[in-house]
Amino acid sequence: MSRTATQVRASVGNRQRRVCALAERAVAFLQRGRYRHAESLLRRALALAATAYDGDDLAVATLSNNLAVVHKYQGRFVEAGRLYRRALRVTTTALGPDHPEVATLYHNLGGLEHARGRFAKGEPFARRSVAVREKALGPDHPAVAADVAALAALLDGQGKYDEAEPLYRRALAVFERAYGPEHYEIAVNLNNLAALHQAQGETAEAEGLYRRALALKERLLGPGHPDTALTLNNLAVLRKVRGDEVESAALYRRALAVFERTLGRRHPRTVACRANYARVRRR
Repeated sequence: MSRTATQVRASVGNRQRRVCALAERAVAFLQRGRYRHAESLLRRALALAATAYDGDDLAVATLSNNLAVVHKYQGRFVEAGRLYRRALRVTTTALGPDHPEVATLYHNLGGLEHARGRFAKGEPFARRSVAVREKALGPDHPAVAADVAALAALLDGQGKYDEAEPLYRRALAVFERAYGPEHYEIAVNLNNLAALHQAQGETAEAEGLYRRALALKERLLGPGHPDTALTLNNLAVLRKVRGDEVESAALYRRALAVFERTLGRRHPRTVACRANYARVRRR
């Protein structure tokens, strides 16, 4: 017996609600750094979305973007790039090229190139995200500040320190006004500003910023989050440079335990941390 139009609509509505529920659970796992769980849920959501939405629906674009974020953190950069570009195509077609959601995808493409160490290639994406979002929201919006900070990180990676530092400080000022002193974006930018000072040989300034970033991340994310471990790793590098190899080894050991548990033993970040820890222990 064929189903009525009402029954078909009800079935589609049920599938869409299941997609939303899976996506919400996946985002919760992503925020806790549990990437394998997030990936599994997002793949299930995308498979179900194929029957619940049009393949070019914005809901599918959002799921693709979120799965790309997971893959970036997993070090699966080619898969992440493919998903980001799919989401960008759908979102631009649906909302137009000057919508803030389009800026988000340019931001994420720039972040992917940063993760790959391809800083110059990521810079145009970051500049586009700043231009689009600033036009839509104004220069003092926190989302614009996040784009500005992402651009600063790509400039920093190219050694353009004189351009990067004022952008980091502009972003920090906006975040502190908008959120107060205890916020994840502030921790991220303190970490990045510390790296900039370290690259310029200003190790005392860098250490103070790293320790502020680490304390914030431990309070906001917990000591077992991979992003907390990233700052542990950075501080370990700095302590070695400053001649304290005992503390450096202890920091590497803590970071490595978190990376192995959350990212896996073969992730590039885990491999690099393990190698650095081994070198400090030998010395």
